Amino acid sequence: MKILVTGASGYIGKRIIPLLLQEGHTVICAVRGKLRTEKKYYEKVNLHLVEADFLKPETLKNIPKDIDAAYYLIHSMSNSVDQFHKMEEDCAINFKNYIEKTEIKQVIYLSGITNDTKLSKHLLSRKNVEDTLNSNEYALTVFKAGIIVGSGSASFEIIRDLVEKLPVMVAPKWLNTKTQPIGVRDVLAFLIKGLGQQKLYNTSHDIFGTEIMTYKEMLLQFAKIRKLKRYILTIPIMTPKLSSYWLYFVTSTSYKLASSLVNSMGIEIIGEKSDINQILDITPMSYKEAVAFAFVKIEGNEIISSWKDAFINSRHNKRASTKYLEVPKHGCFKDIKERTVIHEQRTLDKIWAIGGENGWYYGTILWKIRGYLDKLVGGIGLRRGRTNKTEIKTGDALDFWRVLLADKDDKRLILFAEMKLPGEAWLEFRVAKGKIYQRATFRPRGLWGRLYWYSVLPFHGFIFNGMINKLANA
Repeated sequence: MKILVTGASGYIGKRIIPLLLQEGHTVICAVRGKLRTEKKYYEKVNLHLVEADFLKPETLKNIPKDIDAAYYLIHSMSNSVDQFHKMEEDCAINFKNYIEKTEIKQVIYLSGITNDTKLSKHLLSRKNVEDTLNSNEYALTVFKAGIIVGSGSASFEIIRDLVEKLPVMVAPKWLNTKTQPIGVRDVLAFLIKGLGQQKLYNTSHDIFGTEIMTYKEMLLQFAKIRKLKRYILTIPIMTPKLSSYWLYFVTSTSYKLASSLVNSMGIEIIGEKSDINQILDITPMSYKEAVAFAFVKIEGNEIISSWKDAFINSRHNKRASTKYLEVPKHGCFKDIKERTVIHEQRTLDKIWAIGGENGWYYGTILWKIRGYLDKLVGGIGLRRGRTNKTEIKTGDALDFWRVLLADKDDKRLILFAEMKLPGEAWLEFRVAKGKIYQRATFRPRGLWGRLYWYSVLPFHGFIFNGMINKLANA
C-alpha cells in the first residue's frame, strides 16, 4: 500500500514510519521543508518526501493522488499560538479538501480520549478535528489515546523530571485526577494493525492501558521502579497559573506546553471499553512495563523520537525555515575562529556530542547562567538537553538551540538559537582539510540587539576560544 504520513517529524510520526516500511508499504512523508529532514530519509527505497504545509493549501499539490491510506498525526499541543484550535481546524479542513480528490480509502487519526463532559481546550480541539475529518469520500478510523508513556514522550519526560529532581513534592490537587496511561508501543500497534481493517472503517475507539491511576500514583510508581523514595503532598490552593509555573521551572517543558497540560490534567481521561483489543489482537501492557521498556531505550541510547525535537514554537516557525540554512552575511555581528585539528574524526565526533549532559566543553558555568537567565524571562533555558548522547539529527532540540543542519558526511553542523534574544543567532561548525571552522552569527533587531551583542562580547571571546580549542585538540 502507498501510505501518507502527516506529522512525519513528530513524536509518533518518526516512530511509525520505520514500522510501515518493515511491513512493506511505500511511505509518503509530508514535511514542511526537505532540507530540515534527516538525511536517512533520502536513503530509503520505499520512502518519499514531499513538501507540504497544511496551513497553506497551495502546497498540498505535492502529495500524490494515488495513495491508499493516510495517518493524520498533526497536533499543536505545544504551540504558543493562542488560536491553536483555529489552526488545527484549518489544517484538518485543508487536508480533507485535498485528500478527498485522491484515491484514498482510509484515514487514521490519533486523537485523545474525550469522554468527560468538561473538556480542556486542547481535547475540545481534538474532538473538533475528528468531526472535521469525517467524510463521504473515505473511511475515517479514530484511535483516542490516554496519556502516552514512552521514552521521549512529553508525559513521560515530565514525570521523569519531577521524580528524579524532587525528593519531596508540594504539588497541585490535580495530581489526584484519574487517568489511564498507555505505552507508546501499544499506540503504535493499534495504528499499524488498524490499517486496512474494514471492520474499523468509520469507527472510533478509545485505546488505553490496563490500569486506572491518579497522576500521583503514576509518580510514586515511577519512583518505585527507579528505586527512589519520594513524598508528595497535594494542596488545593495552587492555581492553574501557579501549577503551570511549577511544571515549567522544575521540568524540561515549555511554559505554553505546561499550561496546556495543566488544563488537561484537571480532567479525568478514562477510556470506554470496546472490542478493539480483540479485533486487533492487542493486549496492552501495564504502566510499570511501559516505564521499564522506556528505560531500556534510554539506557541503550536508542530514543527514536522526543517531544522536544518535534516542538518548534510559533515564534521560531518562520525563523527556523529552509532559508535560514544559509547563514546571513550582511547586517550581522560575527565571531569567526579556526584551528588546526589533531584528529579530524575525533573532532567531528566531539562536535556531534556537544551539549546536553556532555556540556559545551568550556565555560560550563557561563552556559548554565545563560540558560537560567533565559528561563527567568520565559525562555527554554538548557533544560531540553539532547535526545541522543552521541548523535545529532536535523530538527533535533539541543539545549536552547535547534539543529538546522547535521551533515556528518559534509562535516557541517548548523544550530539556530531558540532562546529569548533581541535578534537571531546561528552557531556553525565545519571541519575541512585538517581544520575546524567555528562561526557565531548574530543578526540584531534594533538598538537592543546591538547593545546585547556588545554586552556579551567579552564572554563570547572567553567561551568561543575555549570551545574551539577543546574541539581542535580532541
